[in-house]
Amino acid sequence: GARDTLRLEAKMALYGNDIDDTVTALEADLGWIVKLSKGDFLGRAALAAQKQAGLSRKLVGFEMVDRGIARHGYPAKTPAGPGIVTSGTHSPTLGRPIGLALLPLAATAIGTGFHVDIRGRDAAARVVPTPFYKRPSP
Repeated sequence: GARDTLRLEAKMALYGNDIDDTVTALEADLGWIVKLSKGDFLGRAALAAQKQAGLSRKLVGFEMVDRGIARHGYPAKTPAGPGIVTSGTHSPTLGRPIGLALLPLAATAIGTGFHVDIRGRDAAARVVPTPFYKRPSP
């Protein structure tokens, strides 16, 4: 549990939660590790096509505005369409509930509000910058 909280605060994607074979590196906001100009690799053509066409969804960080903790698999509701919470917990370091969600691109701007269905109750959340926590430099 502690390791999961720490990796979420640093926005380190977990395979099986935040990334899997249905989420591309570009959608997971991991484009910085994809070097399309460095030669051929498996999936290069698909990523190049997606980059040219533009994303339809993106992994973003959020914090809960209302009381409640969003968990993996909870539905996210935005005016731009549905999304899904990929990770969520209460951050002891930050003292508030945080999470990651795959949202429609039109709902990914910092400060954008949306709702998370927490056991049948819509709870307000908002998109925030990531990583949630960054170690201070010496």
